[in-house]
Amino acid sequence: MEKTELGKTGIKVSRLGLGTVKFGRNEAVKYPEQFELPDQKQISDLVSYAKDMGINLLDTAPAYGVSEERLGRLLKGQRQDWVLVSKAGEEFEKGMSIYDFTPEHFEESLTRSLKRLQTDYLDVLLIHSNGKDLDILSDDKLIQKLHDFKKRGLVKAIGASTKTVEGGRKAVELLDVVMTIYEPAEQPVMDDAADKRKGILLKKILASGHNTNIQMAMDFAFAHPATSAVIVGTLQQPHLLQNLQAAQISLSRVSSSAA
Repeated sequence: MEKTELGKTGIKVSRLGLGTVKFGRNEAVKYPEQFELPDQKQISDLVSYAKDMGINLLDTAPAYGVSEERLGRLLKGQRQDWVLVSKAGEEFEKGMSIYDFTPEHFEESLTRSLKRLQTDYLDVLLIHSNGKDLDILSDDKLIQKLHDFKKRGLVKAIGASTKTVEGGRKAVELLDVVMTIYEPAEQPVMDDAADKRKGILLKKILASGHNTNIQMAMDFAFAHPATSAVIVGTLQQPHLLQNLQAAQISLSRVSSSAA
């Protein structure tokens, strides 16, 4: 799996990343079928398989149940092999999401994430938006806190997982990385990111399992030059391989058309 720089952060990421919500949470999720949380061996085997396939990008969040803790146990002794993306702002408690975008909460959340992941830094910390992107990103104290994390060496890059076009464009302006759903309406976000050399991580390109045309989704995702990586969530090695092969076909098509 080829790697590329995440915007201008200096972080090299595989073009496909593994999302880990299914590692720790199966309540109030939008997948087409219910699933049991995997045991630690299944997770360990999947992460090892991803590593063998050249994937180095793992996406998690405090709102993903026990995902961070489980990853922390798995990645002992191999932290340098992985790019860890986590988030702050959303918590999942008693079957529902709770949001807190104060600088104080972000400090507590990051401290907790580092402890759970058994590391002293994150590669990327994202704001886990509730959809009110512009309101969140207009809080100068919060943005200052994110930049302070970078200065303190607690994170290498900062960004936002956004839910609106306006929020995505604002995040491109203020931060290093944007995680967004790539659909036609998001074109301005992608264009801005390309112009400013900001990192783009694409989420939900398979609509949480509702889109079964993997190749078409990958072709669409990688057609824009701003796309750094696509995040897919799965618990099954064959499904991960299918995604990997589709991504490689898409990337080879992009490379051939550019030649």
